Amino acid sequence: MAERTRDDGPDDRHLPPPGVDDATVEAVGGVTAAFEVVEHARGMLYAFHRLVGRADMELQEALDRLEEAGHGELADRVRADVVGRDVLPGRWTFQVVEEFDDGYHRAFADAERLVRDELTAGRRHVYEAQLKERERTHGRPGHEALPEDVED
Repeated sequence: MAERTRDDGPDDRHLPPPGVDDATVEAVGGVTAAFEVVEHARGMLYAFHRLVGRADMELQEALDRLEEAGHGELADRVRADVVGRDVLPGRWTFQVVEEFDDGYHRAFADAERLVRDELTAGRRHVYEAQLKERERTHGRPGHEALPEDVED
């Protein structure tokens, strides 16, 4: 058997299992793409969590300066109404993140994995590997199928 080169195509973990047709590979790729959108949204939710926390800390610092500038009563009113306030009824952002992670995100992640497990033997990004094979210029530098350090 000839030795495989980096330009021969995807590694085995990115090939469709025997008997899996292109329509199934494409559909599974669509489920994964949808999950990637959820992952992006999750990242934005974590960014929201971090930004709201940072805003709360910056507000506290600004209110301290407002108080030092002789506006203590106004600083106290704003502090009492805004600092430490729930972003949703009964929830700080960490609770929103936890509920999202434990609910919707986990259900979506489990569903995406189930589809891959049942239809492509759990293999990830099979559709994208096929797309790469169609789109790359075979034999041209920077268009290799695999990185140098990947073995089957």
